[in-house]
Amino acid sequence: MTHQKSYRSSFILLTVLFFLWGFITVLVDSLVPRLRELFTLSYSQAILVQFAFFGAYFLLSIPASYIISRIGYKKGIIVGLLTMAFGCLLFYPAASFRLFGIFLLAYFILAGGITLLQVAANPFVAALGNEDGASSRLNLSQAFNSLGTAIAPAIGALFILSDKVKTKDEIASLTETAKETYLVTEASAVQTPFLGLAIFIALIACFFFFAKLPKLISEEAIGSYGEAFKQRNLMLGVLGIFCYVGAEVSIGSFLINYFQEMNMVPLIAENNVMMSMANTVSKAFNKSLEGADPKALLGIFVIFYWSGAMIGRFVGSYLTRIVSPGKVLSIFAFFAITLILISIGTVGLISMWSILAVGLFNSIMFPTIFTLALDGIGHLKPKGSGLLCTAIVGGAIIPLVCGALIDFSGFKIAFTFVVLCYGYILFYGLRNNRKKVTI
Repeated sequence: MTHQKSYRSSFILLTVLFFLWGFITVLVDSLVPRLRELFTLSYSQAILVQFAFFGAYFLLSIPASYIISRIGYKKGIIVGLLTMAFGCLLFYPAASFRLFGIFLLAYFILAGGITLLQVAANPFVAALGNEDGASSRLNLSQAFNSLGTAIAPAIGALFILSDKVKTKDEIASLTETAKETYLVTEASAVQTPFLGLAIFIALIACFFFFAKLPKLISEEAIGSYGEAFKQRNLMLGVLGIFCYVGAEVSIGSFLINYFQEMNMVPLIAENNVMMSMANTVSKAFNKSLEGADPKALLGIFVIFYWSGAMIGRFVGSYLTRIVSPGKVLSIFAFFAITLILISIGTVGLISMWSILAVGLFNSIMFPTIFTLALDGIGHLKPKGSGLLCTAIVGGAIIPLVCGALIDFSGFKIAFTFVVLCYGYILFYGLRNNRKKVTI
């Protein structure tokens, strides 16, 4: 009974971690439009935020596995959490001094902590209890990860994007006192949420320090990365993860700016149903949209992009049990492509809702590509997992390319590039449509 209680509390703590890194990953998107205005950046410069964040996965995924093997999973989780807390704390001086470079460093450190958690937390979820229930526990934790990604856009819209950002010329025209007051207010809009996160993360680290977690044997160094590179389907899956994460993050990062360019604020304001939805979300967080920056109104609707992924994950997990996962992957990729093409070919609410609906079909892509890529490689699975996690760097590179395309020729060309990413995922699904693997 004692072990069951300790495992139950440990499971709750681990599930909080899944929620936390999903929440923070998407909260990063909320700062892209704000930093663009604060520092008068181009789209390609602003997306360096995502480059710093997801670049950490590329540089640290494989080293993280070695760190975990040296210090153990429990200490790895604690180190990961403390690293995240330190990254959040760096937002304080970055906002105070308005230094974009410190923002990028903070994102990189924050993502480094999340990378450690990714490596350490998943094995623990599987180990907390009997083996028969391991899959259901992991699915439940992943569902809370999706919950975090669904809530984050509303938090970002209401607490980070809600007040208006002045241009450099407007700031220069202020009196010294008014300018100082404005800069302090602007800094606080970023500092307060991340300072709160730092405290919350540090508290969770303390809980893990005293938590009774099962002893896990460190991963044995079986096989080599050289052998893993020779696995054709694995390497095609690595490219699939690269394309998927890059495409999903590209859309999520630019949604607010995309809606702004389409001049969606007046259309939403004139539509009773849309305003009712926005006000319902804002009231749920005890905030009002009255007098808020238009980006806050647009940011609220980004929640539907990420919550669609949460809903789709439950539906997709059922479909992959009765239909070949590869076939489900190809069907979802086809619908994602169709919706993007509808969005760039239309205007107004149709364009807006079609791009938001892509989130629903993103849902099963990561776990499905992941399991298809690892299927049949036996003892090389640990090395394959390291390579697949490294491919999350697609979330840094593809948005950077999209940002440059937006600067050069607009959103339609950039989203056409994203269509090519989903086209590759469609190919990978068709290539594996006969495989029967467990998600």
